[in-house]
Amino acid sequence: MPEVTALFWDVGGVILSNGWDRAARAEAAKKFGLDWEDFQDRHELANPAFDTGRITLDKYLDRTVFYRKRAFTRDEFKAFIFDQSHELPEPRAILARVAKSAKYLLATINNEPLELNLLRIEKFNLRQEFEAFFSSCFVGLRKPEEGIYRLALEVTQRRPEECVFIDDRALNLECARQLGMRAIQFQNAAQLSQDLAANGVSLAET
Repeated sequence: MPEVTALFWDVGGVILSNGWDRAARAEAAKKFGLDWEDFQDRHELANPAFDTGRITLDKYLDRTVFYRKRAFTRDEFKAFIFDQSHELPEPRAILARVAKSAKYLLATINNEPLELNLLRIEKFNLRQEFEAFFSSCFVGLRKPEEGIYRLALEVTQRRPEECVFIDDRALNLECARQLGMRAIQFQNAAQLSQDLAANGVSLAET
């Protein structure tokens, strides 16, 4: 088995909270008095274009929330979306140790709309560890589509067998495995450390 030279990380659910997942949307529906089923249906229709950068956050909100007059403002709703993001300290510390070893190319493969992706990169200083961001909003492809994994491999010029992909969702790992990448399903920090070690990935001392 070749040595690992690159690690590709999901962001939401691994090193940061899921920025705008089902739970966050359900909380928004409760807080702002939205009809959940209607909001969720509209989200499902708008989200593919939102995730891949084909519509802006404002256009997404036009389609999902502000298609009629509301008792709250657009800025209030945006602030709620942005406030859902926080760091997961333990796995982020593991990422920092991998980066500190200076042995691997580190990049993301994640599904995220443009405005949220840019905010999270800046707010949590993700450039500190990552050299590249294969985000759905930048590349126009989403996990689990094969194309986003192939693009990451082609741009970084890495063979699949020397790459590890880390994600919290099993479905997103299936295509990576089919392409020959090693896959780790994130559950908790201790398990992540063990699985990285099993793949020969070095962690710098804290």
